[in-house]
Amino acid sequence: MAHDHDHEGHDHDEEDDVELIEAGTTPAADVAPAKKGPDQTWRTYAPAAISLVLLLSGIALDYYVASNPSMSWFKDPIRLIWYVVAYLPVGWPVLKRAWSSIIRGDVFTEFFLMGVATLGAFAIREYPEGVAVMLFYTIGELFQDAAVLRARRSIKALLDVRPDEITVLQNGQARTVKAATVAVGDVVQIKAGEKVGLDGTMRSERGTFDTAALTGESVPRTIEKGEAVLAGMINRQSLVEMNVTTPYQDSKLSRILKLVQQATGRKAQTQEFIARFAKIYTPAICGLALLITVIPCFFVADYQFRDWLYRGLVFLVIGCPCALVISIPLGYFGGIGAGSKQGILFKGSVFLDLMTQLKTVVMDKTGTLTKGVFKVQEVKPVGIDAVELTRLTAALENKSTHPVATAILEHSDKSYETVSVEGVEEIPGHGMKGRVDGKELLAGNAKLLRRFGVTFDEALTQIPYTIVMTAIDGQFAGYFTIADEVKHDAADAVKRLKADGIRTVMLSGDKAAVVEIVAKQVGVDEWHGDLLPEDKVAQVERLKAELAGNPKAKLAFVGDGVNDAPVVALADVGMAMGGLGSDATIETADVIIQNDEPAKIAIAVEIGRATRRIVWQNITLSMVVKAIVLILGAGGLATMWEAVFADVGVAMLAIINAVRVQNIKFK
Repeated sequence: MAHDHDHEGHDHDEEDDVELIEAGTTPAADVAPAKKGPDQTWRTYAPAAISLVLLLSGIALDYYVASNPSMSWFKDPIRLIWYVVAYLPVGWPVLKRAWSSIIRGDVFTEFFLMGVATLGAFAIREYPEGVAVMLFYTIGELFQDAAVLRARRSIKALLDVRPDEITVLQNGQARTVKAATVAVGDVVQIKAGEKVGLDGTMRSERGTFDTAALTGESVPRTIEKGEAVLAGMINRQSLVEMNVTTPYQDSKLSRILKLVQQATGRKAQTQEFIARFAKIYTPAICGLALLITVIPCFFVADYQFRDWLYRGLVFLVIGCPCALVISIPLGYFGGIGAGSKQGILFKGSVFLDLMTQLKTVVMDKTGTLTKGVFKVQEVKPVGIDAVELTRLTAALENKSTHPVATAILEHSDKSYETVSVEGVEEIPGHGMKGRVDGKELLAGNAKLLRRFGVTFDEALTQIPYTIVMTAIDGQFAGYFTIADEVKHDAADAVKRLKADGIRTVMLSGDKAAVVEIVAKQVGVDEWHGDLLPEDKVAQVERLKAELAGNPKAKLAFVGDGVNDAPVVALADVGMAMGGLGSDATIETADVIIQNDEPAKIAIAVEIGRATRRIVWQNITLSMVVKAIVLILGAGGLATMWEAVFADVGVAMLAIINAVRVQNIKFK
């Protein structure tokens, strides 16, 4: 861990991946949970188990032979072979990693340190101690491997949300073909509920599409004949046809996925404390161990090389940063566990560290601060009771599947179910017409009322929310304002972040007027609306540039739609709302809030800060104890056994301390 890796531009084997992750230098896009089957688990723990059994057996035989001189068979070379066999399962992988590091020009690693100390122990015939040192080191490595994410995640694993197959009209016949084979100019059909796979123009008279995943717009959009239809939109109503205008690989959605790849390549990399520290510390320990072995021959009258070599080897073992290497990831492991209890998934320990450095949190609106679900905000009756207006309108809207109609139904008291409804006509892009309780009823937008000559206050068209106007027997009877509902804890989340000295920014593809209303409700410092995915990337790059003067100031982005994936990847910490969020954003994110509560953003920051405190406590504990035992070892007052157990003891204390973070109450 005293070394850096150039991880771009070539592949790594599993060993390299582990070292990268241990050093905290693996990019976010390359980190993912590893899945282990029974065979992999056995291969992981079998070497340590075999070495432990052989070591304990060898120590028992040593004791038995010493007590029974007649049992003389357990002596060299049999004794040496026995301990070599015990050593190889745990020692050989470490020696290989030491050699690999040396070939790369990185000599002073903990692998080199452990190799020299244990082989030196064998050279002076202290076989059990040599095996024990390597065995305990390997056990520490296993703890470490359990505490950090070992496997890398390639951006290629990003879920491509485009459908693989498209229905194409050829000679009047509908055929299902691969989306990548569809040519510009072909006519494709999109069924109700089906996702659009290519960019094109509307061939049918009109259609209603859910564009939230692509643009962040929370209101379904009615697209008229000749207007653009983009890949990633979802057809919400009847079968429609469109003409393809862009090849599969050049669609809007394809460009978003490319943005994700480019943004991931620019993601900031954080190097853990231990990697920087070990660059100086490990060579210094090696140098001091050599001096302890050699220098006394010039000053000590009865100098015995074997004795002083043993002291030097003890110093190497004590000096090995094993306790540090274990205590740091275990501290972060506790933080990851604490996050899991809160429904927050950190995809690596490095992101816990980055949470402590956040100075700006950028949030998407729809699905992050709001529920992404329509809800009636106000009912404004004119010349009629509000309950009656709702009952009659809901009875008509009950014949529609539009999300706006669903909002009115949910707002009503279900009394509409007993109302007689006849002659219902749904006018696409306008609304509903029918006879309700013997009255002629219109329910829809301003265009519907104008079409049937109903007069109303034109100022109502300036209201930023979605409006459903109702007319009864040709007279304006009132309106409903419908909007995306702000999450109950959104304002509290923003308040807690601001209390922690973090600037809050909201970005959205929704209308600027709607964004401003939500921004004032939740209290963010800055907001921007009418943004396309490229605009969000530009805003985040601007905000990151403002923090460039302070290398420890980081930016987080919280989102949930496909359109958020590029900025999630670009941010220093990408956070995704996991319950309702798109698969693409969740795959790209570094931190996932599994229950979609904005308040968890502030809790994630608090967990990061608590974890960092505990990690530094572990570092301090390890360094102080190590310094004391190093002095004892240099003076010949500590054996290799004591050195090993002192190191393991510190590790155990670090484990106990690390567990504390999981018991802290975060609210």
